[in-house]
This record gives sequence, C-alpha cells and structure tokens, in this order.
Amino acid sequence: MLIKKNPFLKLVLQSFSLFTVGIFTPLTLSIPLHAAEKIYFVYDAIEDSLNVSSLETFAQDGTIDENLAFYMNIAGVTEQEKAVFRETLTKKIDVDPIVLSRLLKTDEGERLLNFFGDLIEIKGGRNGKFALRGAIITAALDSEGLTLLNFLRQLSVDIQLDIRKTLAFANDVQIVVDGTEKFVKEVAQLSAQEAQQSEPIDFTNLPDIGQPGDVSFEEKTWNLTDSKREREFYVVVYQPKQWRKGKTPVVIFSHGLSAKPANYAKKAKHLASYGFFVVMPQHPGSDDIYSNEFREGYYPDISDINEFINRPLDITYTLDELERRNEKEFQGRLDLENIGIYGHSYGGYTALAIAGATPAPNFPQLERDCGVEIGTLDTALLLECRALKLEPKSYDFRDERVQAVIASNPVNASIFGEKGMSKIKIPIGMGAGSYDPATPFIFEQVRSFPWLTAPKRYLVLEEGQTHVDISELDGGAAKLLKMIPDVHLPSPELLTEYSKAMILAFYEVYIAKNSDYLPYLNPAYAAYLSEGEEFKAFMITEDSTEELVEAITQFKQENQLSTTDQVN
Repeated sequence: MLIKKNPFLKLVLQSFSLFTVGIFTPLTLSIPLHAAEKIYFVYDAIEDSLNVSSLETFAQDGTIDENLAFYMNIAGVTEQEKAVFRETLTKKIDVDPIVLSRLLKTDEGERLLNFFGDLIEIKGGRNGKFALRGAIITAALDSEGLTLLNFLRQLSVDIQLDIRKTLAFANDVQIVVDGTEKFVKEVAQLSAQEAQQSEPIDFTNLPDIGQPGDVSFEEKTWNLTDSKREREFYVVVYQPKQWRKGKTPVVIFSHGLSAKPANYAKKAKHLASYGFFVVMPQHPGSDDIYSNEFREGYYPDISDINEFINRPLDITYTLDELERRNEKEFQGRLDLENIGIYGHSYGGYTALAIAGATPAPNFPQLERDCGVEIGTLDTALLLECRALKLEPKSYDFRDERVQAVIASNPVNASIFGEKGMSKIKIPIGMGAGSYDPATPFIFEQVRSFPWLTAPKRYLVLEEGQTHVDISELDGGAAKLLKMIPDVHLPSPELLTEYSKAMILAFYEVYIAKNSDYLPYLNPAYAAYLSEGEEFKAFMITEDSTEELVEAITQFKQENQLSTTDQVN
C-alpha cells in the first residue's frame, strides 16, 4: 500500500480528517451540560450503536465488553489492531487550542467542517459541524488534552455515522492513494523512456551546475510603495558584482503562502552566483508576517482575499521599479525584455498568472470544482475556492516582459482550469513532490500539465518532496510530523541540489539564451542526478503528453470517474 510507502500521504489524510472535524470553535463553549453516550451507525433503515463507555473501559484496561466485541468481531480486528486502536484512543495531539480556534473559523476551515459534519451527524441526521467544533476545542482546552476519547467525552450530543457516506469517502481516499502511486510510477517510466530515446550524454564530462558559480554578489533590500494601491512591500535583491557581457538576465521570485523571500535564498543565491540579477518581492497580505498576526487574532483568515489580485500586481510593480532604476543605477545592463519568474505554491499561482494563464481566476471552473465531493481531498482547493468571493470579472495579469516561467508545487488546476493553462505560450517548467500535502501531485500537477500548450514545457517530480523545506518547518508542523511512526523523508539538501541545477539550466537556456545548458534540460540529467539515491527526481517534457493523457483516461475509466472529477 502506498500509505505505508508514503508516510507523508498518511500524515495528510490523518491530519486532514482531524483538522477538518474541529476547525471552528467558539472558545465561549463550556463543558457540555450533557455528554454523548452513544455513537450511532446508520445504513439506510438499519441502525445500531456503540457505547462511549465501552471505549472508555477498553482504553483504561483493555477490557472488551459485549457491545464493543460485536463491532470488533464484525470488522475482524486482529490483536495487533486492537492494541493500535487502544493507543489511538488516548494519544494526545499537541495543539494550541487558541490557534486551532482561529484556524477553524477561517473560510478554509468552514469548508472542511461542513464536509465532515455531513459525515459525522447529530443523531437524527443534522449536520454535526457545531457539535464537532465545540467538542474538539473543549477537549484541547481540557487538562487531559485533545485525544480521540476526550473528544468523544466532550460531545454535547449523540452523533451518528452514515455508513453509506463514510464508505464513499473511504473509497475516494483510496482512489487518491492509488492514483498518487500510479502517476508517480507513470512519470518515472515516461522519464526513463524519454532518456533512452535521446542522444547519449556523458554528464561526467560536463560542468557540475549544482555547484555554485564563480560570480560574487551582494544582497540589498528595497522598500517600495505603490501609491495607487496604497501598498508597501520590501524586495530582496541579489546583485552580481561582475556583470555579464551584454545584457544581464533577471529572475523574479514569488514566495508561497505564509512564507517570505528569505525562504528561497538558496535557489536565488545559486542563480546570482552565475551572474543572474535576482529580485524577490514580499507579498504583504499572504506572507509570514500576516500569518503570525493571524495567529495573534488580528485577521479572520490566513491570507487577505485580495491577494489573488495583489500578488500579480506586486510582480508588475516590481518590474516597473526595475525599469525606473535600470538606466540610473545599472547603466541599462539589465535585460528587462526577457525576464524569468519563479513561483512556489501560492507564488506558483502568481507566476502562472503573470505568464499568461487567463482568466485568473477562472470562475466557471472554480464553481464546478468546488462543488465536487472528491475535491475535498484536494487541500489546494481550500485556498482556490476562496477566490469565489472576489468580484466575478475577467482578470488578466499577463506581463509581456516575462518570457519564461517555473511554477513549483503550484496552486493552479482549478483556479485556472484547462482554459487558463492553455493560454501560456512561453517556456514553462512545473515542479511537483510525491509527498506534497498542500498542492497534491494527483490533483494539481498531473491534472494540469497536459493542459499546457507552450512549445517547451517540463514537469519535474521529486520523490519525497513535501512542498516545503522540512528543515524550515515551524514547531506546529514538526509536531505533526512526529505523529507519524517510521516517517522517512529525503534530506532537504538532496532536494535542493536537484532543484538548483535544473532551475539554473532552465533560465540559462530560456532567459540568458545560452544553448550550452540544453543538455541539462533532458530527462537523462534528472536520472544522472538521482543515481544511487533512494529518493529520485524525474523529468518529462512535452513529448510525454500523449502518454500521460492516456494514463489519466485509463485511470478515470477504471475508477468510474466522470470528466468533472478532479482526479484527471
């Protein structure tokens, strides 16, 4: 099973369920006046129940009474599974109840709670979101802490599980698990196939572009003010001390949600060491500062809704600033007609919008996808569906100065759709991670890569990549990782080496117009970098599009998925 091979996917599915059931929480709720006594199981007209007290007795000393034995016998639970279940009932989840309360009141939390409240209902069939909310936060505030058993104790009403709905949800989860495994293998096979069909290249005789270049550079910070939008933001700049002959290539970085420019310093400095002028603007409505202030209670959501508009405009304003400074400060050395852009996650959305994915957002596509039940497992939709609150007009953020784009773990599939992604006509690289819980590979990159029509396009999949550099995870995310036994991930250094080399090659070819780097934009180079490594990198190009589409079609047919389902 992939869930055993892929511990981070297991983390996603576990934390997804937990996060969603609790998300919204008035801290005004007190200890319930009436505790839940039974969990009811409903299947059409059939109904049965499990006593909460039976679970308490089992958790205390392992005693299995007649009521609990009935369910364990039906399920065929083994002795080992019984031990695991007993531990699960009392395992404490270390969570800040205040932050949890705020998270569960966000738009993203509301969407999740509504979904899980439809699975875990109040006895009689009403959506259980309010009861779930109260119980999970009260348990988190209680001295015993948030455990499954304490959560059940704090429920103020009896709940019921609709077995038919629960089985359908379990089936959706299995489709996602199977699909992720299938398409990781599919991309690996297509990458090997492309490598075998290309002319042999001896990479040992080529420069190691994963090593830093020989250009020194300096770091600067600019403070910008866009008076038209009344928006102030800073920009981190890496400026080479030795200029290239002719024009100097420029690359812009757009950071992800709750991140900051400094998170991408390793990649930016690598480019600067090869003579690139690198510019990394802050997006103040969706950066780490905004996230911290959200945690402190200053904002109702983890990002400003207008960031879908402001982020691309930040990039355009930054490019305008470069033009203002170019002649005076840089003697016209910057090539501002062939700019590269790199965006990660929410920054991937930003980069794709600037590169020509229009309309941004694609409101009809969002309306469809946000109403598809299996889409609830696409955590990227939690952000994308928020865009439906914007004024429904056609936004076009294309900036013609940008002539090549890399979107790493991008938020993209539903917010642009096929209509938007097919509008991109410049060279494009798309990055993905097989363990990515935030922009899942099967929903976001596998789905959207075949929609691209640009003449030069690349998909790079890194095994074990988890969306972010795990060495930079905050305390909360680190605690979540510890919940998963035997978690095994690649080193951040390995993944950084993969990405630094291929990012450099892409911009050398398509921004600096240096054909000497073309051999590195070959699936064989990804195989070369991965040689002897447990976690590998795979690259496919436009040449594999037809085969990938065939695999998607086959998977949909095998799992009886319609064209509206997001796993496609």
